[in-house]
Amino acid sequence: MTTDLGMPALGGLDLVPAADGPQKAKDYTSDQEVRWCPGCGDYAVLAAVRSFLPTLSIRRENTVFVSGIGCSSRFPYYLDTYGMHSIHGRAPAIATGLAVSRPDLSVFVVTGDGDALSIGGNHLIHALRRNVNMTILLFNNRIYGLTKGQYSPTSEVGKVTKSTPLGSVDHPFDPVALALGAGATFVGRAMDSDRKGLSAVLEAAARHRGSALVEIYQDCPIFNDGSFDVLRRPDDAESRVITVRHGEPVTFGTDGRWAVVRRGFDLDVAPTAEVAPEDVVVHDATDAGLAYALARLTGQDLGHAVFGVLRQVQRSTYDDLSRAQVQQAVESGDADLGALLHGSDPWTVRDGVVTTAAAR
Repeated sequence: MTTDLGMPALGGLDLVPAADGPQKAKDYTSDQEVRWCPGCGDYAVLAAVRSFLPTLSIRRENTVFVSGIGCSSRFPYYLDTYGMHSIHGRAPAIATGLAVSRPDLSVFVVTGDGDALSIGGNHLIHALRRNVNMTILLFNNRIYGLTKGQYSPTSEVGKVTKSTPLGSVDHPFDPVALALGAGATFVGRAMDSDRKGLSAVLEAAARHRGSALVEIYQDCPIFNDGSFDVLRRPDDAESRVITVRHGEPVTFGTDGRWAVVRRGFDLDVAPTAEVAPEDVVVHDATDAGLAYALARLTGQDLGHAVFGVLRQVQRSTYDDLSRAQVQQAVESGDADLGALLHGSDPWTVRDGVVTTAAAR
């Protein structure tokens, strides 16, 4: 099976029980009142998630959403699945426990640029490094919205906020480049207002076996309104928005008038009519160097922004390996907790000298 973005589905749902019958978006809609600010991009993401979940054809009872702290972290309340509103930055750690202990679950993490990349940065990179079988939705609005408008780890240099009245001097994280550096086996990006593109990337991520991170550009109309407007207006998006599809030349704009080409070790954009067809980059989501070059092509000034699946490869998952190791230990029959606690290899410290039973 291949996804709408041309990549194979790598068995991420093989162990999850199938649904008893067809499902609809309303089946995933809880009875909780949705409480986000009017115009918040979270509404669009919630609608897209409710719509794509039925396409997975898995049991709602085996679907889990874990969130941290932030506006996006209200997500589990609004879905009729199992879920947990956990603690600040620690959602990947809690989701890891679920993935390891329950292979029959489809585990999602919902987090924001502050929750995931500030206090939760260490948890995020190690979940990706370990290749835990989970899908991480990282909402990026470039601001702390829940705490009323401080700059975040993705805010652009010079950003004026309540906590940076003279402008931020921090160089921001690029979540996609960070995920690639941490060894994530699936990295994608989508826009909250692009329902079709968002749904395609989310479904591909959910069907991937391993750690999948999807960065979602999302608007905060109260504290950072219009931060992605240049990617939404047709006249601007024409020359900025680049959507990649595995195995296809990277062109964009009306009738593919723009093309992505190589310039040494980096990428650049040129009019398609002015370059030879063989010079146009063909997207290969298994090429780590190309994925990172595409991430670098997306600048903080949003001169260009790359969407779709930038990276997807297959590698053994942490949870599969952990379960296999436990099973191996059980089958060996040699485990003896008492012997371990009362073994003959104690350490003795006397007058600053450390000795072991073996040394004595």
